[in-house]
Amino acid sequence: MGWVRQIRVGCEFRYESTAEIPAVFLVQSSVGGPQTVLRQSFETTPTLQQHGYTDLYGNDCLRLNLPVGTSAVRYDAVVEVPDATEEVDLDVPETPVSELPDDALHYTLASRYVLPDVLGSEAWERFGAQQPGYRRVQAIVNHVNGYLEFTHGSSTPLTTAVDVHESRQGVCRDYVHLAITFCRALNIPARYVFGYLPDMDVVLPPGEMDFAAWMEVYLGDRWWTFDPRNNRPRKGRVVIGRGRDALDVAMVTTYGAPQLVAMKVWADEVKESE
Repeated sequence: MGWVRQIRVGCEFRYESTAEIPAVFLVQSSVGGPQTVLRQSFETTPTLQQHGYTDLYGNDCLRLNLPVGTSAVRYDAVVEVPDATEEVDLDVPETPVSELPDDALHYTLASRYVLPDVLGSEAWERFGAQQPGYRRVQAIVNHVNGYLEFTHGSSTPLTTAVDVHESRQGVCRDYVHLAITFCRALNIPARYVFGYLPDMDVVLPPGEMDFAAWMEVYLGDRWWTFDPRNNRPRKGRVVIGRGRDALDVAMVTTYGAPQLVAMKVWADEVKESE
């Protein structure tokens, strides 16, 4: 067994509402993947009835009704992660469509925010001559990372990869949507991943912690992690959910319009003294 480290992750949402609002939260650490959940808890103020379920993509969700007035939902967990960055193998080949697993075909198609049919010509012009496989996907990631400017508030829940391509601005989910679009246009399966990303063994500018988005691409005989926003292998990724795009893994879905008063996210390494 290799070396592991512990990460404390979680989030808190505070709402004001004039009516009772059904809601679904997708914020808990996935039990699959490289992480191991050591402990986790959901707390609500006031105490609310809740129940969990697994969605179509295998993600763990929580259902509850936000009450009239002030309420809060808090998730907190400690997870164990490998003390290693994601694997990189520049020589991994692409898998011909005829040989793809059945469940990977779904991730070659267009979805709500990912539009390979619109940006297909662009993808083939830019990357069609690249060596197929990991190197071509990395070329896509390099391009998106340099093409877009990270700008808070530059996109909305309606912003697609095409919109981002035209504006050349976005946040991490937009970087991922554009890179996935180019991959799918080249018949490379790519899926959206949402989770916690601690600042482990990296030096980054100071900033407030938030949720993170990256992608997984099917090459050879497995899924590989790529991060168009940060464009470097990282340690400590804690997966919350996977899907076609951000629509499938929305952190909160409300069936009404409560006011989000505050949101806080944490992802920090647990020190031995804690």
